[in-house]
Amino acid sequence: MSPLALVRRILLPILAILLLLRGVYVISYRKKFDRSGTTHLVPLEAHIISKCPDTRDALKQLILPVMQRVYDKVDFKLNYIGTPTTNDGVECKHGPSECMGNIIELCTRELYPDPKINLGFIMCLTRDYTHIPERALVEDCALEHAIDIKAINECAAKDDGAYGMDLLRHSIQRTSDVSTCICD
Repeated sequence: MSPLALVRRILLPILAILLLLRGVYVISYRKKFDRSGTTHLVPLEAHIISKCPDTRDALKQLILPVMQRVYDKVDFKLNYIGTPTTNDGVECKHGPSECMGNIIELCTRELYPDPKINLGFIMCLTRDYTHIPERALVEDCALEHAIDIKAINECAAKDDGAYGMDLLRHSIQRTSDVSTCICD
């Protein structure tokens, strides 16, 4: 038997076994890593106001198309633009009805963390943004996206409204922390 034939006959099977073992190790390491619950989601934030045509356009043309492609790869946060007041309140650009709309959307996000659900609901509201937070609009969008309107109301009204206001205040503070831009 020639030396080349001997190499083929002995070393190639050994090399194949080593490559197979390496492949099994890599696959088992990946599965072990996946089981640990560790995820590496890319942070993605958007900062909006609920009663605004620019928000409607941004959701429709930018945020929803991106989220349809990458929702399972990002940690998406939606926060609101406003101004904290000295009495622990919040001032929204389009008045108290916009603050209430923001609270409804924040409660929806809290109760339905899946962006496919909460963004669908928020987009539904935003399509008719001038009527936020009118009961008929909120109920129609909740029905369309299988959202429990009673749970949303309870969240917004919890602790005489302090809970919903706290959600809004934290959201506005987050926007303030990451941006110095005040949108018109």
